[in-house]
Amino acid sequence: MRKYTFLTLFILCASSNFAQSVYAPLDKDYYDLIDRLDIKANSGNIYTSSKPYLRKDIAALADTLIKDSIFHFSAVDKRNMNYLQNDNWEWSKLSDSGNSKKPILKYLYRKKNDFYTVNTKAFQLQINPVLYFTYGKESDPLEGISSRSDYLNTRGAEIRGSIDGKVGFYSLVTDNQALFPQYVDDRIAATGAIPGEGYWKTFKANGYDFYSVNGYIDFNITKHISTQFGQGTNFIGDGYRSLMLSDYSGNYLFWKIDTKVWKFEYINLYGEMVADNLGHFTGDINYPRKYMALHYLVFHVLKNFDIGAFENITFGNTDSIHNRGYDLYYLNPIIFYNAVENGLGAPDKDHIGFNFKWNFLHHFSLYGTIFLDEFNLSQITAGTGWWANKQAGQIGLKYIDVFGIHNLDLQLEGNIVPPYTYTHFSYSTTKNYSYYSNYTNDDQPLADPMGANFYEAIAILKYQPTFKLTLTGKLIYTLIGLDSAGIDYGSAPGQNWGSNVMLDYNTRMHDYGNFIGQGARTTIEYLSFGVTYQVVHNMFIDLTAIHRVENSKISYYNSDDNIFSISFRWNIAKRLQEF
Repeated sequence: MRKYTFLTLFILCASSNFAQSVYAPLDKDYYDLIDRLDIKANSGNIYTSSKPYLRKDIAALADTLIKDSIFHFSAVDKRNMNYLQNDNWEWSKLSDSGNSKKPILKYLYRKKNDFYTVNTKAFQLQINPVLYFTYGKESDPLEGISSRSDYLNTRGAEIRGSIDGKVGFYSLVTDNQALFPQYVDDRIAATGAIPGEGYWKTFKANGYDFYSVNGYIDFNITKHISTQFGQGTNFIGDGYRSLMLSDYSGNYLFWKIDTKVWKFEYINLYGEMVADNLGHFTGDINYPRKYMALHYLVFHVLKNFDIGAFENITFGNTDSIHNRGYDLYYLNPIIFYNAVENGLGAPDKDHIGFNFKWNFLHHFSLYGTIFLDEFNLSQITAGTGWWANKQAGQIGLKYIDVFGIHNLDLQLEGNIVPPYTYTHFSYSTTKNYSYYSNYTNDDQPLADPMGANFYEAIAILKYQPTFKLTLTGKLIYTLIGLDSAGIDYGSAPGQNWGSNVMLDYNTRMHDYGNFIGQGARTTIEYLSFGVTYQVVHNMFIDLTAIHRVENSKISYYNSDDNIFSISFRWNIAKRLQEF
């Protein structure tokens, strides 16, 4: 039954009488344009902590603001709003939105954002080619690299549309070959997965060959309740990183119900994920599966102030004999998961979290998150470094039009995650069954890519002097305590100091005296500068320089990477590997 639980329930909901929009793919640059408008206008039209956004909401925001003379938008802001209208023309109220002045051969690019378009009352279809070519040079004297050529070759297609204006559909399929920088190779060797992807096979001597596929169908159940079923990723939070749910791991099967009524948005998300890809569980044809259930409630206290509450639970097969499947108890859309878990006597792992966002003075957005893995007030106040004091936190500030300079934006963010956060226990002494309940997918963290046991500071300065040109500088500084022997995410190394979220927390070094950065104290400085030029709609050229330095007590981890690259992108977001 577990194979058909999501699909069966989804079909039972399929009674739609309301027009439905698909979502804009997760893309940090694209979403920065939307969040910037939200801050400047204090609009309250989009629940920004729940991503991705519906295309109809993006179009509605742009349509509303471009007509509003109250706000002093720059010429670049207005061009950005036109860009968002053109990119979501099927939902824009402007009759000529997205129209091309010179279609190719009368049938191609009749709309600025679409290679080919069908637009009838019963059927709407948009097809676009997807290309991403990168060539880079890398040097790292500490790892013996004097001049290595890195590359990425991506080809594919994107399809989106609707049937009868009621059922939306979306698909993005790409075929990829790549030779990633050395620090990314090291992460792949540790996890068995390409960051943000999953399965891969070797390509030539040191490269990777992999498909990237996501797609879904969606529709409205009522005027205020929509549902989505497919494969992809989601993001919860207003930060550059998320401590609750990020898009760092690969795509997974999910069913989402999104309710927006009055001042509330309430999300139910049910997912099926890969528990382990490193071969520690043999005998099954497929990779072993794990499951997630998530509730997220946002309340618009004011147009410019939101608070949110989050809970989730991860669970899976109990052992190699019993195939538990998706536990139907967790499909309850309004119950607390901890109560269900206790009632079942199950070895599952639940988390809770709270976040807020406050836009003020039309220039600032203050946001934050508290994530609770374990909570014992007496142990916290005792200050003894108890291993289960696992409360993570995020605080951040976005400042747009810095010092009155139009389209110069700054974001500052700090993240703190104690040792052993997101991990769970294994009740077996022979196999690590914590794979089924820790907060991971495909051996990759479901939250911050650094896992746990770290401090992280992020500064991003972005300047858009003209509509087509964007300059971006990023500094990410991380202090993390790595395991003192071995880096394999799949098998417990000699010393588990709490950074590797795949490990059983019962293999911890000690119960008390724990602190962030314990183990092999390591600092990572990631500095990048990028120039992006938009040639035509959704066609970009990127020039990027990256300097990444890793200093650790253990020489194996040390690196001094310098990477320079040029990229051509068409209808696809940047591939970011910022860890």
